[in-house]
Amino acid sequence: MNRKAKALEFVNAGWDIKVTGRHIEVTDSMKDYAMEKVSKIERFINRIIDVGVIMDIQKLQHRVDIILKVGHFKITSQAISNDMYISIDQAVDKLEAQLRRYKSKIQDHHAKQHALIDMKVNVIRPSEIDELEFDETLPMENATVSFKPHTIIEQKTLPLKTLTFDEAVVKMELSNDHFLLFKNEATQKLNVIYRCDNGNYGVIEPTCG
Repeated sequence: MNRKAKALEFVNAGWDIKVTGRHIEVTDSMKDYAMEKVSKIERFINRIIDVGVIMDIQKLQHRVDIILKVGHFKITSQAISNDMYISIDQAVDKLEAQLRRYKSKIQDHHAKQHALIDMKVNVIRPSEIDELEFDETLPMENATVSFKPHTIIEQKTLPLKTLTFDEAVVKMELSNDHFLLFKNEATQKLNVIYRCDNGNYGVIEPTCG
């Protein structure tokens, strides 16, 4: 199968791939080469949603950025060389290395024997009323029932994951979530790791109990 046919097969596989250029006109040959190389990552991971490949030339530097979306995860890689095709190869190699490390961590975690704990999650819809009038003559319990400022529209049961701190950081790195609630494997306590505005992570952990 030639490169063009391989690229067409990749397009028809249901993935959404976009190849764009900055300060460079992306030729059909460059696009087909990138699509052929990126298509090989399917053997490492499934549930791929879309892939973005950005090619850029600044002076003598040929840069390639690859952004891969898998479920709720976004994985990126970058390579710079003096040849665009070499940069494509190196960016794909880096992406595959990240996927290997990620799959290894997930497999190691699944191999551990942890008792599963279920969490009850309520999906709440805010009140459609712009303003609520409060009658202070009513007892609070009656007032709450009367006003109903919110409505539970769905209830879910999700597993509470037991993770090491490193595993929790990896899951945050590979996701777009703002926070993650998990059971710390070392302390057996509930922890919350959250994404800060400056790109750092904060961790909330109880000091007792």
